[in-house]
Amino acid sequence: MKISSLKLWTMVQVLLLAAPVLLGGPPPRTLRVDYVHQGTAATEAFGLDRVVLEPLPWPGNPARPVDDSNLGKFKFEVRNTKTQELLYSRGFASMFGEWQDTAEAAKRSRAFSESFRFPKPASTVDIHLFRRAEDNGWKEIWTLNIDPDAQDVDKSAPPSAGDRVAIQNSGDPSSKVDFLILGDGYTAAERPKFIEDAKRFTALLFAVSPYKEHKADFNVWGLCPPSIESGISRPSTGIYKRNPIGSGYDAFGSERYVLTSDNRAFRDFASQAPYDFVEILVNGRTYGGGGIHQLYSTVASDNAFSPYVFVHEFGHHLAGLADEYYTSDSVLETGKPRIEPWEPNVTADPKHPKWLTLVSPGIALPTPWKKSEFESFSHGIQTERRAIRSAKKPESVMEELFRRELEHETRLLGTDANSGKVGAFEGANYEATGYFRSQEDCIMFTRDEVGFCAACRRAIEGVIAQYTRR
Repeated sequence: MKISSLKLWTMVQVLLLAAPVLLGGPPPRTLRVDYVHQGTAATEAFGLDRVVLEPLPWPGNPARPVDDSNLGKFKFEVRNTKTQELLYSRGFASMFGEWQDTAEAAKRSRAFSESFRFPKPASTVDIHLFRRAEDNGWKEIWTLNIDPDAQDVDKSAPPSAGDRVAIQNSGDPSSKVDFLILGDGYTAAERPKFIEDAKRFTALLFAVSPYKEHKADFNVWGLCPPSIESGISRPSTGIYKRNPIGSGYDAFGSERYVLTSDNRAFRDFASQAPYDFVEILVNGRTYGGGGIHQLYSTVASDNAFSPYVFVHEFGHHLAGLADEYYTSDSVLETGKPRIEPWEPNVTADPKHPKWLTLVSPGIALPTPWKKSEFESFSHGIQTERRAIRSAKKPESVMEELFRRELEHETRLLGTDANSGKVGAFEGANYEATGYFRSQEDCIMFTRDEVGFCAACRRAIEGVIAQYTRR
């Protein structure tokens, strides 16, 4: 079999990147490019902020530097400047990408800090940034030239995040999924609480399939820079706090959505542990969390439903899973044309879903389910939920509402004709019609303890393989 010179050169570049680890030598350092992503719903522009040489070696799989998952609203490629050969790539989503789908984006311009991270190359590289097109192809939107040894590359030590905690050390970071739990809103005196919380959430993750079956494929690390005050900001109730990571509720106007827009601080603290994925664990009781593919996920530590939020939001972060629910309030604009989503667990084509090979034999596509009964009850729950928040009632009242909702949905969705089967069930991606999910119930759909649907499980395992298989 003949190998073209182009393919041969690509193989050589990949082997050179992997060689230090494969031959027993030290892996390259981690290089990070911080940049600004600015625009409106219809425009965008970019600007370089800084290039940072992070303090630790690159933790990724040296044998699989190129992302073949086809996930993300954006993708970046790192190419040798002279040859334009591909050295590294990753698909990702971003705060700017989410914000563009909000009502605010149609009225004003905003800027967000973002980052590219990759193993430090041996020579000058070009970074090519792509946006997902409506046909699910890629459109190049920015190119940036980087000299990894330039004088202005920031080699200084970042502000200390405190001692790193090895919660689960399964082996060499280059052959494991490195998962960092980053605490925010914990004072120095509350550090023991953070450690216990981080261990508790680690155990929760590995109690759920398919993480349970892949526990040995993960390292879990903990970092917790101390906060001056306990807890995080919640502007809708007049609470503002200046925390190290900058986490807060009310992101994009959603009272339950927890994010940080302080990308510089987040990245500087996170750089002090090997990481592929990050959970920002915020110290608080109020229900909330968030998750963005290849950026981070968040969860409040002490709510009764935090275990659900944690696993659900980490699914967004790690595997790019879409929300399958559609009756809850959303900050994103709905009612747009039903184009095929890039997310692996929802589709606009029920006759030929992404998970067609997983479909149960003989099942109808689309698949009937108790949709109207589910919607009628759920809309009533959402009305009560808004009233509870408006009246600023105790969190225990909200938790009781969720328990009542959970009991009803478990009974309804677990006793239907197609419960547990794989098909194409209408209602997903914040839309009641036009989008479909693979199973009647899933942790991306409700708070039931049913676990992930078949499409989600396959997607999660595919990403784990990207970081662990040689």
